[in-house]
This record gives sequence, C-alpha cells and structure tokens, in this order.
Amino acid sequence: MAIIYQATLVPSKAEIVASWLPTQPWFDGPADVATPVAAYRFDDPEGEVGVESLLLDVHGRLVHVPLTYRAAALPGAEQWLLGTLEHSVLGTRWVYDAQGDPVYRAELTRAVQEGDTQVPMMVETPDGPVEREPSIHVRGSGSDGPAATRPDGARGPEDVAVVRFPSPDVEVPTAGTLVGTLVGQDDELLLAYLV
Repeated sequence: MAIIYQATLVPSKAEIVASWLPTQPWFDGPADVATPVAAYRFDDPEGEVGVESLLLDVHGRLVHVPLTYRAAALPGAEQWLLGTLEHSVLGTRWVYDAQGDPVYRAELTRAVQEGDTQVPMMVETPDGPVEREPSIHVRGSGSDGPAATRPDGARGPEDVAVVRFPSPDVEVPTAGTLVGTLVGQDDELLLAYLV
C-alpha cells in the first residue's frame, strides 16, 4: 500500500512535469499547464522509492507520466531526472521519469506478468490512515511481452514502453500490457507494455 502524506510540495508534481515536458523529444506543443486527471501507484518492495504514475490533461491531451521519488539521486540516471521538489514531511525528493528507474521497471514487469493491479493509496490523517478512492483502475495482462526478459532477469529502459498519450482508439494487445480505466468511464487505455 502507498502512504500519502498531507504535505506541501514545492514545486507541485504537476508543475515539475509541466516544466519537463517541453524538453522531451516525444512531446510537442505547449505544456505551461498540466492538470491532474488520475494517478495510480505501485509499491517498492524495499519501501524506499515512491512509484506513482500521473495522467494529466495538457492543453486537451491526456499525457501519462510515470514517476519515481527518491531521497537521494539515482547514480547514472541523470538523463531521466525531472528535478527535485521539497516535500514538507519527507524533505528533498529527486523526481525521475520512471521508465529509467529500475524499481519502476521491475514493478511494472511484475504487475504485467502476474496480472496485478495498483496498490491502495492510504492518506495519513490525524485519525489514522484513510484509503483514497482510486481515480483509475489498472491491471496487468497476466502474461509477458513478445520478448523474454534478459538472461539476468532484469529489464532496461528499452524493454519497457510507456504509452505517453493513452487513447481509447488504440487497440490493446493481449500480452505484456498494463491497461487502465478511468473512474466513470468504460474505455480501456493502454498505459505501458513490455517489449
């Protein structure tokens, strides 16, 4: 389960993503405003890395940005760094495009292969944790992608494909996928897949 603190973030998650999007080769157009639409989380088995995927409305386009949050810089991952933010409870957090983070890749792979879903999000309150209603329901296909994992069992950034602009018009493959359905909608969105 993911613990969500009632905290102040400077800059906000949406602000750090909005400033990062124009630097990405896959993104075109304005990104001055990114409005959160939905979010889901996976757990780091070690409990050290926050793993959250945001879906944002950016000038009428739905954009999918998986992120990881770390208490220290991830060595060798400078190209994946969005920047840092100040969390009023946890302190400075290094924010990464999760595709370049081994914790995200491992959890995405596991969720896809096991047909798993996102973890519950628990909000810390003075009266104890309260579960936040999900804004999206995600699930893995329960099967691996078209290619087997590497001999060492690990996946690199090139083995995980994040769908940056999810759309109900995209056909969802039957294997190696993570799909989601926004609450209140029926359309299934392809979010990521293993290659």
